[in-house]
Amino acid sequence: MRIPSNLHCIHRAVICFIAYLLLGHSTLLGQSSINTLLGKLDPQQYANSIAEKAKKLEDKLVAKSMKVLDKLQQQEEKIFHKLLSTKDSIQAKASLADLKGKYAGLKNKLQNPAIISQAKQYIPQLDSLSTSLKFLTEHGIGGKVKDAFAKTESLKDKFQQAEEIKKFIKERKELLKQQLEKLGMVKQLKQINKQVYYYTAQVKEYKEILKDPKKIEKKALALLSKTKVFQNFMKKNGMLASLLGFRQDLDATANIIDLTGLQSRAQINQLIQQQIAAGGPNIQQQMQQNMQSAQQQFQLLKDKINQAGGNNADLEMPDFKVNDQKTKSFMKRLEYSANVQSQKSTSFFPGTSDLGFGLGYKLSDKSVIGIGASYKMGWGNGWNNIRISHQGIGLRTYADLKIKGSIWISSGYEQNYRSAFNNFSILEDRSIWQSSGLLGISKKYKVSKKLTGKAQLLWDFLSYEQIPRVQPIIFRIGFSLK
Repeated sequence: MRIPSNLHCIHRAVICFIAYLLLGHSTLLGQSSINTLLGKLDPQQYANSIAEKAKKLEDKLVAKSMKVLDKLQQQEEKIFHKLLSTKDSIQAKASLADLKGKYAGLKNKLQNPAIISQAKQYIPQLDSLSTSLKFLTEHGIGGKVKDAFAKTESLKDKFQQAEEIKKFIKERKELLKQQLEKLGMVKQLKQINKQVYYYTAQVKEYKEILKDPKKIEKKALALLSKTKVFQNFMKKNGMLASLLGFRQDLDATANIIDLTGLQSRAQINQLIQQQIAAGGPNIQQQMQQNMQSAQQQFQLLKDKINQAGGNNADLEMPDFKVNDQKTKSFMKRLEYSANVQSQKSTSFFPGTSDLGFGLGYKLSDKSVIGIGASYKMGWGNGWNNIRISHQGIGLRTYADLKIKGSIWISSGYEQNYRSAFNNFSILEDRSIWQSSGLLGISKKYKVSKKLTGKAQLLWDFLSYEQIPRVQPIIFRIGFSLK
């Protein structure tokens, strides 16, 4: 039956009107949720926090990249200058000129801002921050939001350039290996290996910083993630969407992953069942044995990867002793400590407690050096004569070296003022300060994720020269905070 043309037009008009109402209602709901969101969130403060973090990370990444390129270029130039005196001098001269051009190109790219980010690697935290800023920008929020978005895109580009630099120096290392071994320059090859390893580890450390968001960033992303409008925006505009093949059509119903050519889970299960049925009654037992063997092999491989620097596939098995502290910032290598040491009263001194405080710097995972100070508090001469008094202060330097497990060798040099004082001007008299030289062992034990307990047994080998003499054996207990 043919529908009259006038009825057909009315039918189409009704459908369009209903669609308009639905889409308009959806838009109103979306705008309403955005307005509610902006009432709980300060976009400018949020953008400012992200801009500061992105700028700081980019500056560090560029500085580190420039430094490693400079060092590698110097090392390569030394190698080629040695080759100039050999029969391969003409080839070495041409290679040296080509080498300078390649390094100059990489450095120029690092120093110049990218107009459009060409990032190909997925960094989840950076993608979330960048997409959230893009979302706010497209909903009419300007000011610092636009600038912060540009900074996150620039940071993506610098991380991508870091990947290119890693690839470049690895290629250079392989090319130089034969020449270095031929010239007997094994030491120089080891230096290049170190540069590659520590640069890769440093870039990984910078990515880890992004996993520690500030309070305002956590709040903003939590609020945004609750809105349906942002969820849909993230699906269409996030980097993960482009990596997985989301179609960016205007029709939301078409926004699906293109899985053409991939087998479904049901198809894989069906294939496995067919293979089991065809294999006979013992096939299932054999498959279990093979699975256990594969799991053991996988665990061995996983252990080797962890020993080589964790689960980061970029880190190669190093041929030198790795110092994990080398890639950390100065502040993260600091260690704050406190300890207490008590002494019973004698004919010369009342009962006292030395309250010590230290600031250590980790040279490596197995060595710490530091400075500190102590305050000697007097308790009196017994339970019947308790009296708080100032019995002295001290200045300290110390060094700890790990022997095995939780046992460390501890040493130190201290200057102690062991006399009661009422004002600090008395401390200027250096003649009555006494020296202590300490040597002993320490036992460190984990209290919590950031807190480590420490018990020390020390011998003061300079105590025999002190007047009045103090006890040579010292026992201290304390803790250190990372």
